[in-house]
Amino acid sequence: MTILCVRFELPPEREAALPGLLGLLEDFTPVVQALPPDGALADLRGAERYFGRGAVELASVIRVRALARYGVDCAIGAGPGPMLARVALRDARPGVTCAVPWEPGAVAEFLAGRPVSVLPGVGAATARTLCEYGLDTLGLVARAPLSTLQRLIGARAGRELREKAGGLDRGRVVPNAVSRSLVAERPFGLDELDPDRHRGALLSAAEEIGARLRAVEKVCRTLTLTVRYADRSATTRSRTLREPTAHSAALTKAAYGLYETLGLQRARVRALALRAEGLTPAEQASHQLSFDPADEKARRIEEVADRARAKFGPRAVMPGTLAAVRALSWPTAA
Repeated sequence: MTILCVRFELPPEREAALPGLLGLLEDFTPVVQALPPDGALADLRGAERYFGRGAVELASVIRVRALARYGVDCAIGAGPGPMLARVALRDARPGVTCAVPWEPGAVAEFLAGRPVSVLPGVGAATARTLCEYGLDTLGLVARAPLSTLQRLIGARAGRELREKAGGLDRGRVVPNAVSRSLVAERPFGLDELDPDRHRGALLSAAEEIGARLRAVEKVCRTLTLTVRYADRSATTRSRTLREPTAHSAALTKAAYGLYETLGLQRARVRALALRAEGLTPAEQASHQLSFDPADEKARRIEEVADRARAKFGPRAVMPGTLAAVRALSWPTAA
């Protein structure tokens, strides 16, 4: 076993812990691929040799550390390849790692009785087409003539499906640390109807994300807003920014724009979350020059405010709007 597929059991209020949990995996291997919204792949080939333990043993250590450091449990699937590890994850549960057998012929046997929909990349339409012709399990697909599969779903897709159903895993773990995200969550003590309170929460979250990005010298390309309602449902909207930024004013403007697109009418909101995605080093980002003195002044004030917060705490400097918000219960930056 060399690949782990990890799904963190993250409640909504702990979503901001995900970057730290991904960093925990990097304590074992630099080859970590995030699988939003709550999972990751980790290639442990080097780690097995270095720590002198197998992937299943290392999975137990990872679970204990996630619980100890973040109070988050996880389900883990282990296999000789990424696809097989993701299939194994479906049978895993917190506290128990599901591992694909390594012995010759055991992989095909492990897959044989499973529905075709368990394979990554097999969507509802493909699964429905295969089931209509009686090919509802991976064992049947693996034994089906290649020409039949290609006639049903296409030449390339049919060939790849037959290989995967037989246990051939050509995938690899692609590290994607650059695409990591930062999350700022703003829960309300009571379900909130007031749009002004919603906008205050968004302003606070955007200020926090901006400060955190500047602290690690990163900028983000995409901003995602998630609104969670009293009935436990949620709505998510994303926007690609005109240019990568860590400027709080630009992030706030984008957050307000996302909020307005929802057209909420007396919605009972339980929490708001902003996620900055597509992070890149600030030194590599281009910046459109502005001749607006107000923008330059805002950026200089931002630099001073960052230094004050670093020295005196996150509430040392905050927008006046936040200072006036009744029963403010969230930090402005971290």
